[in-house]
Amino acid sequence: MRLLVSIVIVTGLSAPASLTAQRPDRAKLVAQIDSIVSAPIKAGQVAGVSIAVVKGRDTIALKGYGAADLELDTPTPANAIYEIGSITKQFTAAAIMQLVEQGKVKLDDDLLTYLPTYPARGQHISIRRLLDHTSGIRSYTEIAEARPLMGLTTSKDSIMALFANKGFDFTPGEAVVYNNSAYFLLGMIIEKVSGQGYAEYVKANLFDKAAMPSSSYCSETDLVKRKVHGYNFGGKLLKAARQNHSWPYAAGSLCSTAGDLIAWLRALHTSDRVVSRASYREMITPGALNDGYPLRYAKGLVAGEEDGRRLISHGGGISGFTTDSRYYPDDDLYVVVLTNTAGPANPGGIATAIAKAVLGPGKEMVGVPVTGDLAAYTGRFRGVGRGVPTDITFTVEEGVLKVKGGGQAATRPLLHLGNDTFGAGGTRYVFRRGEGGRVTAVRVDATAVVSLARRVE
Repeated sequence: MRLLVSIVIVTGLSAPASLTAQRPDRAKLVAQIDSIVSAPIKAGQVAGVSIAVVKGRDTIALKGYGAADLELDTPTPANAIYEIGSITKQFTAAAIMQLVEQGKVKLDDDLLTYLPTYPARGQHISIRRLLDHTSGIRSYTEIAEARPLMGLTTSKDSIMALFANKGFDFTPGEAVVYNNSAYFLLGMIIEKVSGQGYAEYVKANLFDKAAMPSSSYCSETDLVKRKVHGYNFGGKLLKAARQNHSWPYAAGSLCSTAGDLIAWLRALHTSDRVVSRASYREMITPGALNDGYPLRYAKGLVAGEEDGRRLISHGGGISGFTTDSRYYPDDDLYVVVLTNTAGPANPGGIATAIAKAVLGPGKEMVGVPVTGDLAAYTGRFRGVGRGVPTDITFTVEEGVLKVKGGGQAATRPLLHLGNDTFGAGGTRYVFRRGEGGRVTAVRVDATAVVSLARRVE
């Protein structure tokens, strides 16, 4: 397929200088970014990509690559509109924080304060627990009987009833399991407290304040200029089914552009145009589980680090689209990657590669020697995954502890980080010991999934 690239200037962003006027190092950096983004398109894994890379006030790249429409061979403009999936969650969290500022919502209030008919079964479900995925409510995207219905326009009350009747996967605050039902409920709370529909509230109080003219609540029927088509990868690129947006709602139904998302990130992270600085600190400060275990997921945002650098980010995935947006606060770097393909090409991996091109490789994770016998950590463990039990197996091969399972198909070597903690990529495995020092369980911390898996020998 012919590789297509287009460039536009978005109001409010400084445009990159022409390549002929650029310094050699700038031209080299832009070429490196082009190579990173173009690779999965050339491999036939992605139809099109739009990116924005901004450091301080310097727009390094604001580009579209590949095709917005494969059948018409239409190039992707930099201001192409994408379904952004779960990047939506930070907008929902910001809306909640605005209502907190107005005294209309309290983070420690019970869900029943706002939705009194919800079958809580005696559990206290705070707004805070909805925001950080620790409520224990079953996520409707993990319910098998919900999937055939997701192409149908369905009322909010009917969708809520579907997951509410499933009860809880765990007691609120005992674990973290990424939860679209929680953000669905937050959208209903926003509507009830504000008196506005979710789409109207977000436009007036978030999009307009952050200067995001090309952003909206997605529609499967409206004609939207510059909206790209969505694709899936199944050995080849295939048309994706249109998403019915009565389902993702406040968990994933917003549409935006790379340029608009840069405007959002600036407004959220560096100003008080969207939320106060106190509310912003709440949004980026993770809490803890009931047993004190610290989280990395805060409120609609993941606050952690990558390659030794502080990073605040969130990704998204929805039918035909995968996305990633991130802010490196110590480097004043913003990276947005939007793709119109759900498949093997990971926008988070593309964003990481771009950040390394701009900032350098950073610090690698460094292991420490293991004292004692690695065999103590081996065995099979079972915990709660996204709606289903998850088996994880640890083995020792050639003096290295390895893990298989927990959502990973391949066996991965683990690096010992000290204090019974091992790491692989962004996932940490924190082992617990029982009586006599025997390893009895492992905390699996994969940013937005933190569950306790117990030994099942």
